[in-house]
Amino acid sequence: MLAPFACRPEQSRGRLYHEEDSAFRSAFQRDRDRIIHSSAFRRLKHKTQVFIEHEGDYFRTRLTHSIEVAQVARTIAGVLGLNTDLAEAVALAHDLGHPPFGHTGEDALSALMAPYGGFDHNAQAIRIVTRLERHYADFDGLNLTWETLEGLAKHNGPVIGPLPYALAQYNARHDLELHTFASAEAQAAALADDVAYNHHDLHDGLRAELFSTDELAELPLLKGCFAEVDRKWVGLNYYRRRHEALRRFFGLLVNDVIGVARANLDELDPAAPDDIRLAGRAMIRFTPEIWEQLQVIREFLFQRMYRAPSVVEMRKVVTQMVQELFPLFMAQPELLPKQWRKDVEEVQSETDLARIVVDYIAGMTDRFAMQEHSRLIAAA
Repeated sequence: MLAPFACRPEQSRGRLYHEEDSAFRSAFQRDRDRIIHSSAFRRLKHKTQVFIEHEGDYFRTRLTHSIEVAQVARTIAGVLGLNTDLAEAVALAHDLGHPPFGHTGEDALSALMAPYGGFDHNAQAIRIVTRLERHYADFDGLNLTWETLEGLAKHNGPVIGPLPYALAQYNARHDLELHTFASAEAQAAALADDVAYNHHDLHDGLRAELFSTDELAELPLLKGCFAEVDRKWVGLNYYRRRHEALRRFFGLLVNDVIGVARANLDELDPAAPDDIRLAGRAMIRFTPEIWEQLQVIREFLFQRMYRAPSVVEMRKVVTQMVQELFPLFMAQPELLPKQWRKDVEEVQSETDLARIVVDYIAGMTDRFAMQEHSRLIAAA
């Protein structure tokens, strides 16, 4: 049973290119399945979250992160009576636009692309699913529904100001109403992303021994979680203790989001999905108290994990790789793979070439970028 403000596939605003409906899958299920089967989704298994892909088998990658986000998004959407298929589709696709080396790679590409319209991973995700995935006979991209594309474009809120070129290009053809909020399903996916990374970055930081369990147990929210575990299981094994505490922290965040969403939805009493889009504020969010305490945790992670000496040193190494690969391909586009060189033949400006080059580099996995740098530059 869906809530009246849930997105219904039979009421979808459709796809850019018309297709006949599937006999056994809804439009949003079809979107989800196309995302899972895409080349970009497979590449996420070798793209980093914080640590570079080769640094350890147990650290999160973009793929495992996306799966965790999808699980949380389904949970939140299901409790609120939303369309779980749409929430899952947005969650699974939300990181498709990330380049190799996580935010380090994005920072490097943003600087390199500044003269050519910039680079933004959310906009790049739209470019991937509407243009760069070239497998279907009738169209470029995955031809996803308007609702899934809307969720990718503005799951973090309305997109205002100058648009990244990748988003502006598509929006000119297929208006995603960027000035409004996204559907409740996309908002659920966005908060699921926050829940997932706040939880797993702590777990990965512990595994990397960048901070101790005792330090974690003194942080806001976590202090109570550890205390509850210690009351229930006196002398619990080190690994089980921290797992149980982080598990409770995870549940605390999910419950907070659901509680706030229920209260906001009761107050708004939306009768249709567009009532959510036009509400003027996000319906699904954390309480101010939880959000404030999460900022303390984020600052702790920033200082102890994201700016840890080992992480900073690797950031320098991979930044240099990106900074050297980009001008190399700009100067020698004949080094691009055959299918990319066909696009180069049609360029009419340096900007056109830069966008082809950034598309190619952004699609690389961590290890492929390192291999290409070694082959083309380090070995030269």
